[in-house]
Amino acid sequence: MRSWIKEGSTVPPSRPQLLSSGTMASPRPPSLVPTWAYPHFMRCLRRSTRWGMLGASQSPAPMTTTVINIRSETSVPDHIVWSLFNTLFLNVCCLGFMAFAYSVKSRDQKMVGDVLGVQSYASTAKCLNVCTLVLGILLTMCSSLFSPLTP
Repeated sequence: MRSWIKEGSTVPPSRPQLLSSGTMASPRPPSLVPTWAYPHFMRCLRRSTRWGMLGASQSPAPMTTTVINIRSETSVPDHIVWSLFNTLFLNVCCLGFMAFAYSVKSRDQKMVGDVLGVQSYASTAKCLNVCTLVLGILLTMCSSLFSPLTP
């Protein structure tokens, strides 16, 4: 007797059946198919419509791909509120006003759509705001520490 894939199976293989779609199908799963019939069984599976849908397209026409570039809205902060606060309350050497001007330029570039310009002006405004804040806090502390106490 010929060898079988599943041990202990004594049922001889039946012939593949013709499906209504015109393709050949084997009545048993691959574990019950004898080893000598395995290549024929695989050919039958490849011809079936169910397996044809799972694989790649079998048409001779080349597959075309479409690439869609979706522009992400990068949210770059323009620091305009911080600049306005520094301009009104801590305007040391007009650094707060300069930071406010760069913040407005950054907002203008954002309206135009120039991302690099927005990042450049926003980073300059941020640096000026940090400098203004540090200098303003230092000057406030020095003026309060070294001011003469009035009776």
